[in-house]
Amino acid sequence: MVETDTPFCDPEGFRRVLQNLPAPDESTRILASERNALLTKPSGSLGRLEELAIWYASWRGDSKPEILNPQVIVFAGNHGVAAQGVSAYPPEVTAEMIANFNSGGAAINQLARQLGTEPDVHAIDIDRPTGDISCGAAMTETEFTQALLAGWRAVRPAADLVVPGEMGIGNTTSAAALALALYGGSATDWTGAGTGVDGSALERKVCAVASAVEHNGPFAPGEGLDALRRLGGRELAAIAGAIVCARIHRIPVVLDGFICTAAASALHSEVKDSLAHAIAGHCSAEAGHGRILEKIGKRSVLDLEMRLGEGSGAAVAALVLKAALACHSGMSTFEEAQVSGAVG
Repeated sequence: MVETDTPFCDPEGFRRVLQNLPAPDESTRILASERNALLTKPSGSLGRLEELAIWYASWRGDSKPEILNPQVIVFAGNHGVAAQGVSAYPPEVTAEMIANFNSGGAAINQLARQLGTEPDVHAIDIDRPTGDISCGAAMTETEFTQALLAGWRAVRPAADLVVPGEMGIGNTTSAAALALALYGGSATDWTGAGTGVDGSALERKVCAVASAVEHNGPFAPGEGLDALRRLGGRELAAIAGAIVCARIHRIPVVLDGFICTAAASALHSEVKDSLAHAIAGHCSAEAGHGRILEKIGKRSVLDLEMRLGEGSGAAVAALVLKAALACHSGMSTFEEAQVSGAVG
């Protein structure tokens, strides 16, 4: 049953939501920029921290904002394509890692605690894998809608930052297929080690990615949602739903690695401005992530050679964003500190 406050009940309804997204508050951006110019530092001396703070302020409508209620969300799903031997781990690991998240033992738990929160974990029908994309579509329209809604409903409207992450054996195969479908090239361009596959396993993965696009494509420009339905996983669709819900509530988003960015790129394919409220947390070591970031026009905050997923890289970048806001909102102006300002 679709909740009455949910603004869509099918993919076409979700597409209409994408066409009517709110914009940042320009007056707040101006006020934040003016404040930044008055702080006790040489102009531009905090580099991108200044840019990040002003960007965040414009979405929150507050020229001196803080991050007080961040939300880290981990979506989990299972993939039929895992049966093709594309991962170093069996599908059962998805459920085992969900238990690890819930008991507080995963990397994302430790990183979320540094942000002052715990991850919200949403397992989406993990006992029912998606269709094997190497020979057909991942989801029906109904399944796709349900996954989008799972992401939408996971976002807390009171949050002031959303960090989406994922878990799902086989999902780098889906992400690679999605990138290939949206941006072209060859399967080898987008297919990386994922959980650590090499040799014949990597060859099987490349073949599965190529076969997936052959069986499900081609996709015309602007058909990102159809590509996501046919090639993605439930957790990728949920990430897309969460990103758009966050936009509706003017909550900034920090994107994680290859899988999260692949899901976001489906939104960008539909509406180029749909990711204006999102920053790229890091550039993953996974093959293809840097190229996707180029395609969607995002420059990563960090490059730490991470490829774990779970929202881990984005959580570390969120700490940098918190530091940027601490300086922007907490520093004294030249007048407040009675420091002579620069001349000229």
